[in-house]
Amino acid sequence: MTGKSDWQKANDDYLSAALSWLQLRLERLAPSPAQERWENPGILLSKIPTVTPPKPKPKGFFLTRWMRRLFSASSDNEDGEGNEEEAEMSEVSITQALLPSGDNVSVDERIAGISAALLAAEQVEMPPALVMLARLFELSRFEQQLLLLCAARDLDTRHDERCAQAQGDPHRRYPTFALAMMALDEPTWDALSPERPLRYWHLLEIQQAAGQSLTTSALRADERIVNYIKGLNYLDDRVARLINPLGADDETSELPPSQQSAVEFIGHEIEKLVALRRLPVVQLTGRDSGGKQQVAARVAGGFRRILYRLPAELLPSHTTELETFIRLLERETRLLPVALYVDANEIDKASEGRGLCLHRFLMSYEGLVFLDSAEPLQATGLQTLSVNIQKPTAKERYAVWSGDLGDSFKGLAQHLAIQFNLDIDSIRRITATTERDQRAIWQACRAQLRPRLEGLAQHLEPRKVWDKLDPRDPKQRDEVWSYLVLPKAEKRLLRQIAAQVEHRFQVYEDWQVSSSLNRGLGISALFAGESGTGKTFAAEVLAKVLDLDLYRIDLSSVISKYIGETEKNLRRLFDTAEDSGVILLFDEADALYGKRSEVKDSHDRYANIEINYLLQRLEAYNGLAILATNLKSALDQAFMRRLRFVVNFPFPGPAERMEIWRKAFPEGIPLDKDLDFERLAQLNLTGGNIHSIAINAAFLAAERASPVVTLADVLEAARDELRKLDKQFSEADFRVG
Repeated sequence: MTGKSDWQKANDDYLSAALSWLQLRLERLAPSPAQERWENPGILLSKIPTVTPPKPKPKGFFLTRWMRRLFSASSDNEDGEGNEEEAEMSEVSITQALLPSGDNVSVDERIAGISAALLAAEQVEMPPALVMLARLFELSRFEQQLLLLCAARDLDTRHDERCAQAQGDPHRRYPTFALAMMALDEPTWDALSPERPLRYWHLLEIQQAAGQSLTTSALRADERIVNYIKGLNYLDDRVARLINPLGADDETSELPPSQQSAVEFIGHEIEKLVALRRLPVVQLTGRDSGGKQQVAARVAGGFRRILYRLPAELLPSHTTELETFIRLLERETRLLPVALYVDANEIDKASEGRGLCLHRFLMSYEGLVFLDSAEPLQATGLQTLSVNIQKPTAKERYAVWSGDLGDSFKGLAQHLAIQFNLDIDSIRRITATTERDQRAIWQACRAQLRPRLEGLAQHLEPRKVWDKLDPRDPKQRDEVWSYLVLPKAEKRLLRQIAAQVEHRFQVYEDWQVSSSLNRGLGISALFAGESGTGKTFAAEVLAKVLDLDLYRIDLSSVISKYIGETEKNLRRLFDTAEDSGVILLFDEADALYGKRSEVKDSHDRYANIEINYLLQRLEAYNGLAILATNLKSALDQAFMRRLRFVVNFPFPGPAERMEIWRKAFPEGIPLDKDLDFERLAQLNLTGGNIHSIAINAAFLAAERASPVVTLADVLEAARDELRKLDKQFSEADFRVG
């Protein structure tokens, strides 16, 4: 026989014979018409042996037996042809044993004939499911037959009636321990012990009513086990509610060399530890959850297992429920090729209860476990193997980009590799589905990694006037720079920031600067100046020139009064932004990066801890972070040391103000040809104030139904702006004519 269908037929024939054998055993036990009841079962059961005779331990390498035990129950017989003749002989013997042999054959002879046929059918390489189950859970012969007695209730509708007849009681239409010990071979008292497989692995259930003895209580096989015996192998629904498959590993997919070396290291270490009869919890640390899942799936596939994900926060918190879940999960690990991927990223360190629950689970569960956490879990007494999994390096990403795009896109490949922290599959997908255009490929990467920072940051959309400008064209890029009105020194610094973002690959990778530094590879800049001097606008210009997304941090959502919450929010913010290649703008940065104070109480201590964390995280951030402040002197000196650029935004002078006035009015606003920009430049205002005045003047003109914005409109709006700012002014400065 070959294939699963042939095995299923052989399994059905075996079950039919086994049920016929069980029927004969029960009929032989049933009282004759002259008898009304059984003999006193207490006298008979007292003669039953107490302990199951020990079985010889199987020999062989622990890992091989471990793998075979977990995998063989769901495997098809790949080499079934070699056992075809033997399997067919078993089928014939079972069929012959079930044929009526005349009135001369006694019940005992028929039982013996079927028993011999069953034993022969059990010797094939892929034996019936009941036999595989007995081997997986190391059941004795009596325990195997007892399980069949209980499962027969679901396999044969006449079984309950036979149980009632065998026990001489029409109300006992169910199997009991007493019935099993009277009807089956080699009974032992410890078969229903909580330490023996039947109860330990929840293979059967005891439905014991109040005041009823254990030996006369109803027994029932677990639904999952009955289906397995019938040949249907699926994940128990009590377990399936909490775990879900991550999918079979595609061995044809490419892993970056750094992650492939991690796969080989983990597999080698598992083999060494298993040789010592230990199986470690493999801790996969780092922030690349996708990479960790790929590594775990590849290792699990090497051991012929399917990876299932279990969110740690879903673990039952009640001790009894947790122990039951662990037992059922371990049972599934024997019945199916299961490897477990425990995702502990969402467990808050402050939640001690969830942490203890996870620790108890890891200490109790005996199977192949991969633990996904950002940092190593410190667990006393737990055998662990900790491996840090990072996303592909810039050089690994460049090798894929350049290989897929070709030499003509070498510069773009370098820029993509250093800017966007993509995995190999995502790069392949983008190059396969995006047209060979630099802007299209770049925008596809931005769309792929656009971060989810809702509640922590605001996405600043680029100005509509820039929509048609392509920053890759030098002339159009200069046009974007022209919108920024600053002294030459400050403009030069901003251009340096843009240049460093664009040429990081050459300096860090080609010139190997990154090999000598493990932090400080990001670019951090401080924009300092009064409100309205153009700090946020300069960040928008940089974002347009670099063709990147700009996010302004919402400090009200980041800063929390609860201890540890601010650090948690900032960690999520930095991690997400770093993977996405976006620009972060911390407005009013002095609120976050203020000077550390003398510790006078617990509030000062935790405030200083927050600042220390922010300083460390800023230094480790690999992207562009811009911090804007009106109070440069309020910043901590340690923070100032970590900055690569400090750009001062001075109050604009008359020449700068005239240029700002000329650019303040969008093209669609009609202006009076006599509008005196030189006179307006004499007003002591910042760029932000000037832009507000321009918009207000447009509304004043619209209210008067004027076809143009006149100097009078602008001066009236300017007077209102100065009053708003509580600045002194002379009415003579606002007279027209």
